[in-house]
Formats: sequence, structure tokens, C-alpha cells
Amino acid sequence: MGEGLWERRPRREWAPADRKPSPRGRGSYRTLGVAKCATIHNMTDAIQVVRGACPHDCPDTCALLTTVENGRATKVQGNPAHPMTDGVLCTKVSRYAERTYHPERVLQPLKRVGPKGSGQFEPVSWEAALDDIAARLQAIAARDPQAVLPYSYAGTMGLVQGESISARFFHQLGASLLDRTICASAGAEGLTQTLGNKVGMKVQFFAESKLIVIWGSNSIGSNLHFWRIAQEAKRQGARLVCIDPRKTETADKCHEHIALKPGTDAALALALMHELIVHGWLDQDYIDQHTLGWAGLRERALQWPPERAAEVCGVPALQIRRLARDWGTTKPAAIRLNYGMQRVRGGGNAVRAIACLPALTGAWRHRAGGLLMSSSGHFPVRRAALQRPDLLGERRPRTINMSTIGDDLLSEASPVFGPRIEALVVYNSNPVAVAPESGKVVQGFARDDLFTVVLEHFRTDTADHADYILPATTQLEHWDIHTTYGHTDVLLNRPAIAPVGEARTNTDIFRALAARMGFEDACFADTDEQLCRMAIGDDKDFDVLLQHGFASLPVPDAPFAQGGFPSPSGRCEFFSQRLADMGQDGLPDHVPNYEVATGQGPYPLAMISPPARNFLNSTFVNVQSLRDIESEPVLEMHPEDATVRGIADGDVVRVFNDRGTYHCKARLNQRARPGVVNGLGIWWRKLGLNGTNVNELTSQHLTDMGRAPVFYDCLVEVALLQKEIAHA
Repeated sequence: MGEGLWERRPRREWAPADRKPSPRGRGSYRTLGVAKCATIHNMTDAIQVVRGACPHDCPDTCALLTTVENGRATKVQGNPAHPMTDGVLCTKVSRYAERTYHPERVLQPLKRVGPKGSGQFEPVSWEAALDDIAARLQAIAARDPQAVLPYSYAGTMGLVQGESISARFFHQLGASLLDRTICASAGAEGLTQTLGNKVGMKVQFFAESKLIVIWGSNSIGSNLHFWRIAQEAKRQGARLVCIDPRKTETADKCHEHIALKPGTDAALALALMHELIVHGWLDQDYIDQHTLGWAGLRERALQWPPERAAEVCGVPALQIRRLARDWGTTKPAAIRLNYGMQRVRGGGNAVRAIACLPALTGAWRHRAGGLLMSSSGHFPVRRAALQRPDLLGERRPRTINMSTIGDDLLSEASPVFGPRIEALVVYNSNPVAVAPESGKVVQGFARDDLFTVVLEHFRTDTADHADYILPATTQLEHWDIHTTYGHTDVLLNRPAIAPVGEARTNTDIFRALAARMGFEDACFADTDEQLCRMAIGDDKDFDVLLQHGFASLPVPDAPFAQGGFPSPSGRCEFFSQRLADMGQDGLPDHVPNYEVATGQGPYPLAMISPPARNFLNSTFVNVQSLRDIESEPVLEMHPEDATVRGIADGDVVRVFNDRGTYHCKARLNQRARPGVVNGLGIWWRKLGLNGTNVNELTSQHLTDMGRAPVFYDCLVEVALLQKEIAHA
């Protein structure tokens, strides 16, 4: 990156009036403004305010300010100098200090002394814990290093505390690789096979859109700052349409809600295409110049009149026709697509179909038109430098899918599977709570011959099954650098306080293990600040982050107005040759769920499991103030479905299928459409009414592409528990 790439930008950059296209190319960052707060780095003054970033799995990636008084964090708030997030935090992260100083936080290493799952531990020293862990991992690796498996995901989204020293450690060891699929890989693959990467329009320009389709997103709870921008558009006359099986809080605030059946999104998208074609609502010039595979897509779409899609989706054909007309005749029009809709068998195809829509109408010509699912592909992150896959040398370890960990922990050694998993190191994840078909996950973690190490803040469901729990730092206690998937800013997190108790950073823990294992490569001596610099590749970039706390990637305002997609062809690929070469259909299609609700049979109800508004996956469940808001595990049911089962609002019910049973309170309302129940998650199992959570019922089937789990592709039955049991 050359000289002079940085410039100051005004606050509220997302406002529609003040933006001009950047003259600079992709691959470098610019500042978004000067923080209007004091940031004191010597940590000696009595009161200081330290810039940071939210670490959680959310598209917003908010800039934080942490107030520190006499070494203790007293307040965590949004940074008003950051234009994208404008000083606003969600309820969850505004309680981050409460989480950091939680009385149940793990603050010293613990060693198991009781049966696995019992939660019985005793304190040990770091030296004793690390010595024993290293010795046991060495012994297992001497037989076959692939018997060791790391398990991690998005407990922190940071590039440094996520996968840097940890990845280097496991690569040097030759451990099994982990396919990190549990959240977004189906959608990511679908987007990549269509647009070429996880790219899209800039979120701030939704403020100028005249039609916004919010597809599979409860933005009020999971994308707060997009919702603020959408509200600005609404005030300027934009029409908002929400597509979601659940009548979410977001749907309440939109002009229209299309409550389709789970897993039918591709059918709806194809029917919209049908109407665009037959009514001539197409930008033929854009199609000719900037797309690939139009003839094939046209033929497929014409097989999907609204009446056919209406039957599949369970929505009126008139609604489909109206949305198609609005999409085809309103300019600029934009889609905010999120990941809930890809958690079904046909999730990748559904994303592909939806991602074709903006190109058909030339919506990409406008900076306020197009689609945004993820912007993470815009960031030039140096992952190989951080993770050092070259440390593997000529070794090619097997890959274990994190979404099938239940089956894999129970698998015996075989020529196909490889060695039995003998050791599991879990960090930034809580698989016993969040992985599908958790009954099997628990069985696997309960193996006496499985050596398990968990880096954690709390005694989670997973930590209860550990041989060692190692206390990890929170975001307020370490360095990290964050990209985002909801906007195009990069943020730096500086430690605001010293680690509480004996907590250590993920990086420090793996450095210590590497030293004990005899790993001598100089890369294990890289400091966290050096890793932050390495992540974005240029000291000038990092210096700007040190000064301001955040910077923006200079993506063009309308990145695909003239095509130039990052696909092999440079076009929006309706037909993907890459998929065809893998033996898949090169065109998007509707792929029915594995488990299609018919209202008949032993499990007549479809179940989806969207997150509870005040939890983030299984994070924050143990923060009492947030759990008090959620009250208890609930299942939303439509009154029609409840009445035929003799269930009243507030009754304790048994939700079950062949995979397991889950007890919770029934909440009768119109948020659930008939035939679909909403199991709001994800509660820790130990906090559930019968020691399970909603993932007791989900399956380990995988999506059509991306090898992802199908959490929302699930059939159940619901029954009333006996009153004496319910009130016991």
C-alpha cells in the first residue's frame, strides 16, 4: 500500500448526501474520522477511555469505548465517532462489563476431579496444567497427530485471538483440520458461486433505497445498525418487505411480511424471476453485458409460475406477484439477505437464486441497489501469514466437519475415518450447546478416553465435560483486530484492563503449549501487536488504526455498476461451471428440505430455532440481567396448532422427535405461522427445564453446498406435560 492512502472522513458517512466514489482502488483502508474521546494508553491515570471493538458474531462489529477507573472497567459504550455504528450498542454488549466481572467467571486453571459432565473441578497452577496438557498431547501425537482435533468458531470474531497462534500450533503438530461450517458456509458458498466472493453493496446506501427486501433477517435483534439505516429509508418513503417464516420484531415494523414455509426461499425467488420475465421487468443490457448463463436460468424460472411457488411456499400467489412487480419496477431496490434462510438442505441453492435477482433488473447500477449478505470478501486479510499452513509441510491431515462432531466423536478408527479422536481442544466455542443433535454430542464428550481441554470464560455445558478448563481473557483484556461482514470497516481492539485473575489470552496459552511441545519456529514468538500488524499487511494501516481505532476499505460506492464481479468470468454467474464440474446443478433450483412438514405422521410440525433476542448463540445466557429479560426457554406456537393439542399459553410442553426431547414453555402468538413452531435458542443445556436445549432435536444432515448444518430443517411433535410434572 502506497503513500497517501489515508484520509479523514466526516461523521455519519452513511447519510445519503455526502458520499463521492473513492478514487482509490481496493485493498487498502482509509480513516472514517477522528475519535472525539480521550484514549489514554499508559494505563496510569485514574480515569481513562480506551477504544475497542465488539468481538461477537454480528454483522455490525461496533466500535467500543471502555471507561476504566483505577484499573477497573466501569462502562462499555458505543463510540460515537464511528460513523457506521454511531455510538449505539445492542443491549447484550452494553452489559459487557457485567460479563467481564461476572462472579462465576473462571479465573484460574481447573482440573476435573469428578465424572465428565458433573462440573466437579479443583484449582491447579498454570504450570501444572500446561505441563500435563502438553505431555498428554505429545503422547497422542506420537501415535498419530490426527487423533488431536481443534474445535473453535466465533466466540470471538477477532483475527488474532481467533485463528493465529492456535492455527500455527495445530499445523505444526499435524492435527486434524476443522471444517468451520456451523453458521454460514452454505450461504458463503452460494454467494461465492454466484458473485465470486462474499461481497455486496455498501450498507450505508440502503438509506437511499426505495424498496428494501429484508430476507431471512430479524434485523432489529441481529443487525441493529442496518435497521437504523433501513428506518431512515422508510422515513424517506421506502417500502420495506420482510420475508421470514417467523413474524419477527422486524416484520412487525415492515410494510409487508411474507411468511413462507422454512426451506422454500429458492422457490419464491424463482417465481419472482418468472414474473420479471413474463412482464418484461428486466434490464436486458445488464444481463447481456454482466451475467453468465441467462438462457438456462430463464428456462428454469419459467417453470415456476407464482401458483406453483405459492403451493410450495405456503403464501398467496398474489403476494408473490406484488413483490415481483415492486422489485421489477422500483429503483433503486435492494435486498438485505441474512443467514437464517440457508440453514436448510437447499440453503446454498436458495442463496444462489436470491443473489441472481439484482442482476436481472440492473439493481447493481445504483449504489442503493443490489444485495448484501456478507461484505467480508472485500477485506484483504493475510490469513496465510497469520495461520501459517506451510507449517504442515508435506502432511495432509484429514478434515473433520464441526457440524458432525456428534457422530465423529463416536466414530471408531477405520481406513476411511482415520484414527479415533483422542484429544479435543475447544476454544471460542460451546459445541455441547450449539452443535446439532446434541444428544450425540454429549455422548461423545462424555467418553472417558477423550482428553478434552477447554479455553473459556465460564463453566459452559462444554466446559463441564473438560479435563482442564483454562481461563481465557475477554475482549476488554487483549489485543485484536476485526473485520466485519456487515460493513467495510476494520477495527482495532486495545486492551482496556489487565487480565482479571489468572486469565490469559488464547495466543499466550498456545504459545506456552508450543514451547512445552518443543516447537522452535520463530513464528511462535510473534506478539499480539505484531499479529495485528501482520493481519492487514502494512504498518501504515496499523498506525492509522492505533490513532483512530477504525478505518474503512475504499470499496467503490456502486461496486458492480459496470460488472467486474470477482467471479472466474467477471460476471454474475447464473450458471456456475465450478458447481457443474463438481457434479452439481450449475443453475440454482429449489431443493426441498430433508424433513418436509405435511401435517401428517409422527412429527407433523416444522421447527426453526432462531436466536433469542438477548442472547447471541450461547453467549450471554449466563448474564442474569439478560436471562431475566428472556425469562425461560420458550416455544412459539400458533394458537391453531396449540388448540388441537390441548396446549394453553404458558404450559410446559414436551417437544420431541426421534433424536431427543426438549422441555420448555409454550408461548401462543401470531409470530409462529400454522404448522411451524419457533424454538428460540440457544439456552445452555444445564439451564433448560430438563437438561437439554433445542439442539437436542436438530440433525447432523448437511446442506446442498458448503457442508453446513440444517438447523431449520427439522420436524417435531409437541405435547403437553402432565400438570403435576409441569409444576414440580
